[in-house]
Amino acid sequence: MAEGGFWDDQESAQETIQRLKLARAVVEPVEAASAALADAQALAELAEESGEASEHEAEVAELVDAAARRVADLEFQVMLGGENDHRDCYLTIQAGAGGTDACDFAAMLLRMYQRWCQRKGFDTELLEVLEAEEDGIRHATLEVQGPYAYGYLKAERGVHRLVRISPYDANARRQTAFAAVEVMPVFDEAAPIEIRDEELRVDTYRASGAGGQHVNKTESAVRITHLPTGIVVQCQNERSQHKNRATAMRMLMAKLYELRERERDEELKKMYGDKGEIAWGSQMRSYVLNPYQMVKDHRTGHETGNTQAVFDGDLDAFMEEYLRSRSAHA
Repeated sequence: MAEGGFWDDQESAQETIQRLKLARAVVEPVEAASAALADAQALAELAEESGEASEHEAEVAELVDAAARRVADLEFQVMLGGENDHRDCYLTIQAGAGGTDACDFAAMLLRMYQRWCQRKGFDTELLEVLEAEEDGIRHATLEVQGPYAYGYLKAERGVHRLVRISPYDANARRQTAFAAVEVMPVFDEAAPIEIRDEELRVDTYRASGAGGQHVNKTESAVRITHLPTGIVVQCQNERSQHKNRATAMRMLMAKLYELRERERDEELKKMYGDKGEIAWGSQMRSYVLNPYQMVKDHRTGHETGNTQAVFDGDLDAFMEEYLRSRSAHA
């Protein structure tokens, strides 16, 4: 990175920076835990040698607690050891049963994940979004770039349920709405998926929504249909049709990989096997805003009453509990 022509090739430079972030994500927690343990040990030995152990007891205890937290973080990172956990990911949100409330809920989830990414220092790019007629969104795809993005966010896939007093109901009745979240790893050219050209139907269309003068004037948006499976992906965030097609192809690879994983993984079979409706009986997490405040993960039992913090992106505890439960049953 210190070389003079490092930034001449922007794409290559970004790849190098991502590799650096991944390496730091592995090395720095180990160094931090080691340093915290060394500090605690050094202070304890110094206090004992000076005969003033009791005076330094609180300070030593504080350093030991800090070291314990660092080690706990390392133990959790070990759980992110899946084949693709280190990769970036695509996160898609699809509104389900519940009408306008479901579309609004989908928009709330999109904001929630964007806030979580900000907390983590991850980069995000909204690849496509289909806005609902009245309010909210029907569908959206977010690309998340950061160390172990897929490892963290795979805990979020499944059906989410919202219970609240509907702002769209003139009688202010309590309504239930659903939305589905899918998470797929981003692959490079060495993806473990082979796609033949004859299996694809590629359509171009004019992009919609905010985005500059090219919107609705050029057919830059791309939709790709994989004929054998019926999977459809689309991208409209770039001005270039070529770039949108390249991104859509990567999304298709990710979806095909996820489809293959569903056939292997019993939990994913249960989650997606009957697929059908994004509705009652299939939710993995509930967000209850009325008659009480509670967010509960039905897979692990983890819950919190601070619903506002969750919608502001405070999701780490839910992700960690899920990954710990998966590790315990591995």
